[in-house]
Amino acid sequence: MSLQCLVFDCDGVILDSVPVKTRAFGRLMEPFGPEARDRFLMYHKVHGGVSRYKKFEWFYEDVLGKTITPEESEGLGNRFAEYVLDELRRCELIPGIQETLDSWRGKLPMFVCSGAPHEEVLAVLRERKLDGYFDAIHGSPPAKAVLLAQIVNTQKLDPADVLMVGDAPTDRDAAETVGTLFYGVGPELKGGSFPWGEDLTGLNAWIAARA
Repeated sequence: MSLQCLVFDCDGVILDSVPVKTRAFGRLMEPFGPEARDRFLMYHKVHGGVSRYKKFEWFYEDVLGKTITPEESEGLGNRFAEYVLDELRRCELIPGIQETLDSWRGKLPMFVCSGAPHEEVLAVLRERKLDGYFDAIHGSPPAKAVLLAQIVNTQKLDPADVLMVGDAPTDRDAAETVGTLFYGVGPELKGGSFPWGEDLTGLNAWIAARA
């Protein structure tokens, strides 16, 4: 058994964009009042990697007590994208990711599997000139576990030979569901039974020992 494919989440794994999006969500929810805003932010932090539209749906149902309309959901999504786009163009990369991408480009197939909307992920990575590292870039919908399964099946690989790198429980859960290896990054995943780092400075060596 050896590693034959690398799959990366985007926010918090490639781009240091999690704080950017948290600030944007806070701004977006400000008109609903501080208590509602804070409840949304708490939910957002616990459910990293979940589609923003699922978060909006939860917010309307559990906090506001009503069903969100498609127009309201789309409006929130559009405003959120406006708030974050400029910062996403300028935010730092997660330490260690550039070395990893440079090392395995052309040697192992590499993919992005993100919970953010597909067109947004693709546009940001293109603008950052990172899209060329990847065989394909996938965003939501569908859910992350479905996307990861599609990558594994398309590559005709044993899931045990595929590595998912993520910073949120949804990434870990997707890897467990599909049966791939998992490498965690960031404080939310500290203490698990999988390899982990505060950042990705140890990832390249970890892959090299198994590829």
